Amino acid sequence: MTQIKKNSQISLLEDPVSPTLKRMTIPMIYGMVLLMTFNLVDTFFVGLLGTQPLAAISFTFPITFTVISLTIGLGIGTSAVIAKALGKGNNESAKNSGTAAIYLAAIVVGILSYIGYCFIDEMFILLGASEELLPLIHQYMDIWFIGSICLIGPMIGNAILRASGDTKTPSIIMGSAGLINAILDPILIFGLGPIPAMGIQGAAIATLISWVFGMLLVLYIIGINRQLIHTKLLSLKTFIASSKDILHIGLPAAGANMLTPIAAAILTAIVANYGESAVAAFGVGSRIESIACLVVLALSMTLPPFISQNFGASNMLRVEQSYKTSVKFVLVWQLLIYLILVLIAPFIADVFSTEQAVADIIILFIWILPLGYGLQGVIILTNSSFNALHKPMVALILSIIRLFVCYVPLAYLGNIYYGIEGFFIGGLCGNLIMAMISYRLFDKQFPHELVEIKET
Repeated sequence: MTQIKKNSQISLLEDPVSPTLKRMTIPMIYGMVLLMTFNLVDTFFVGLLGTQPLAAISFTFPITFTVISLTIGLGIGTSAVIAKALGKGNNESAKNSGTAAIYLAAIVVGILSYIGYCFIDEMFILLGASEELLPLIHQYMDIWFIGSICLIGPMIGNAILRASGDTKTPSIIMGSAGLINAILDPILIFGLGPIPAMGIQGAAIATLISWVFGMLLVLYIIGINRQLIHTKLLSLKTFIASSKDILHIGLPAAGANMLTPIAAAILTAIVANYGESAVAAFGVGSRIESIACLVVLALSMTLPPFISQNFGASNMLRVEQSYKTSVKFVLVWQLLIYLILVLIAPFIADVFSTEQAVADIIILFIWILPLGYGLQGVIILTNSSFNALHKPMVALILSIIRLFVCYVPLAYLGNIYYGIEGFFIGGLCGNLIMAMISYRLFDKQFPHELVEIKET
């Protein structure tokens, strides 16, 4: 246990639950805010190049999101496996898993990116890109695919750090990499002094440089400074055994991540029936959601290591306390966010729209859907908690039920009977039903787990 305390300055097994979760979550919020801000800057500068470059980079999102989702999934598996090992006091097993995760992510991302690199034209034509856009897509994706191997550093390295209870360092790494990207974007895209203007290719190079920085920094921290991974090669037997544990959680988690854009595409298709104004308003609403739920997303990254370590230490009372404390906080916090959004809804509508039709739908969106963001938070925290308890298939099934049994169908039914207002209300009802199911299902885990622990 002293190793955990030394590395993170937080004992996930001993320190008070609520203050510990607060100390872990606040740095993550800072890091995510910085990263989101710099990503918006990235899109802004590419947009200045014109419609075609912006359209080209927009076509890349489904492909890049697939690779990133897989890496995030492997990170979730890595964090759960390492945190459980640390909870058991098995530091050697934790180091083995961390090292194997780096190897595994490099292999998986390398293979996936190589395939993507070889079939760029075929993939993007299938997505609907025109022949005119393909040269611009190549300028961006050729570099993106080659450099994507560097994703393993920030994604997997930060997961290893979070598993030990350190969320401050990952937030610094995320923020620093985002800052580098934001500084280099205008320089490489438009040129400066002896540096020529590279257009959309410059955006890809800026991203690559920020990734390389993040990878080198995090590998130094976890390999040399903290000694959370081995600096020597693992045996094949150890690598395979550790990889199986990581993939057991990582693959279902990646699958759950990939369901979200599919559901979003279906919802957008439904909204499209109401015209471009509705689609534009729904797009604004989606951006509002990502910002309004920032605390929930940060907590969903800090709660799992806490749960996994205490699960490994057979301390299910702290698991229960951390989950229920987080759920109560999220419900109260998101209600406060909802009230703020309702008050500033007219201002938001004015900022993001020039047409009254769009503004009206934005206001309607804000009045209805954000009321369920706390419920959505319960669902997100429950899924991440099931991953932390090494029950990833339960989390995946809950994601499928939430999106394709509750949320999308009820939104569709509301749309049929009550128009776009019914569409939003249906989505709200879907979140309400799924939140109750999720909470009840996770609540049942505690007596069951306690019986199992006593029997062993």
